[in-house]
Amino acid sequence: MKLDTIITGGTLVTTSGRTRADLGIGGEKIVAIGRNLASVSKDARIIDAKGLYVIPAGVDVHVHLDLPFMDSNSSDDYNTGTRAAARGGITTVVDFAIPYGEETMNQAVDNWFKKAEGIACVDYGFHGTITNHRRHLPELPRLIERGIPTAKEFMIYANMGWQSDDDGIFAALEECRRLGAMLMIHAESSSVLSLLTSRVDNPEDKKKYGARLHTMTRPHYVETEAVQRAIKWCEVTGGKLFIVHLSTGPGADLVKEAQGRGVNVLAETCAHYLVLDDSVFGRKDGHLFACQPQVKTKADQKRLWQGLRENTLCNVSTDTCTFTTRQKSIWNGDYSKIPMGMPGLETLLPIVYTHGVLKRQLTLEQFVRKCCTDPAKVMGMYPRKGSLEVGTDADIAIIHPTRRIKVDWHKMETNADWSPYQDWELAGFAETTLCRGAVIVEDYKFTGQNGHGCFVPRKNPGNQ
Repeated sequence: MKLDTIITGGTLVTTSGRTRADLGIGGEKIVAIGRNLASVSKDARIIDAKGLYVIPAGVDVHVHLDLPFMDSNSSDDYNTGTRAAARGGITTVVDFAIPYGEETMNQAVDNWFKKAEGIACVDYGFHGTITNHRRHLPELPRLIERGIPTAKEFMIYANMGWQSDDDGIFAALEECRRLGAMLMIHAESSSVLSLLTSRVDNPEDKKKYGARLHTMTRPHYVETEAVQRAIKWCEVTGGKLFIVHLSTGPGADLVKEAQGRGVNVLAETCAHYLVLDDSVFGRKDGHLFACQPQVKTKADQKRLWQGLRENTLCNVSTDTCTFTTRQKSIWNGDYSKIPMGMPGLETLLPIVYTHGVLKRQLTLEQFVRKCCTDPAKVMGMYPRKGSLEVGTDADIAIIHPTRRIKVDWHKMETNADWSPYQDWELAGFAETTLCRGAVIVEDYKFTGQNGHGCFVPRKNPGNQ
């Protein structure tokens, strides 16, 4: 048996448990799992993982790279964004291809391919985006043929031309049921949000409250009402629904209740909702933390962790949408003008590992499940991604059980001059990352190459 690389001495961690074994890699695949593999293939490169955890590399199914948004462009593209992903132990990202103007969904996908091909350092996929259901729904079969069986609709962003109303969501769920696709929903109640926003649209309130208006105009019911409505349309149509970036405890309750009565609804949360709360908006730099939906309360954090443990929430993503401090500064005291989004690819696994596993809110196996295996499953990439099995892609992260590294944006790969977690001490950074057999992070430093990443076609989404 010819092996190119052998990972020896580590503890392999999967959703089903832990085992001491070697991993043998041939080409881009895992080809052997066993003991003393070095004696079988003496010319192989040896990676010593003694005392370390060997896990399936992370899968982030919700990123925005090089996204035109709010009169700006997100500052992490397929170069810096995927370098950051690699250093964080992530080897697969799934982005949203958004049509602008009269573009078709497939034209949008073509545009996103141009952003990624020859540049991405890790593997990637795309979601379609439906901004006009009458024009875009007929494109779903072609999208599925291209390996993109998921499409997203927004319940907000009428000003961007992205918003879908109830009829569009209902029709999309019907079509997804017919085709076996899955609809992703950004769930916030647009009309109520607009009303609440209009009430503070004056210089006095903006000066008095500053960035705190971002959370004051987005109370919990802005999300939960929209979640409830989306679930009802899913239940009535029999479609597959995936609620993106769930941020509230009451929203998690609605998802759990719906799942209990057999509704085909899944939901993710994001790392920042698990560890940040709305007190950040009272900080001098509070505007930097603005994202949609915004971070909520400590009580919501507790409920979201519970949702991960009980499997109400199927995965943790980042919703990475990076803007520099200069880009964020265009708000100039008006919270409604803040470019919404935060960096997160480099710190997803460390945040969930440190605040989940080390603080005993998740087991090690649950951590792997929610950051690596289940996102691959529900998005139709498993077992190629998210697993440590013979025949699967050799996408592997090797992490130290306890070593902590201080977060410092100066030393990170992301093209952000700040971090939501600046100076936090986090464990779970990848000491070594392999993407399809290639070592792209070594000794915590990025060593990969642009263009190594390839497109990952997907099928049969929504199944855990």
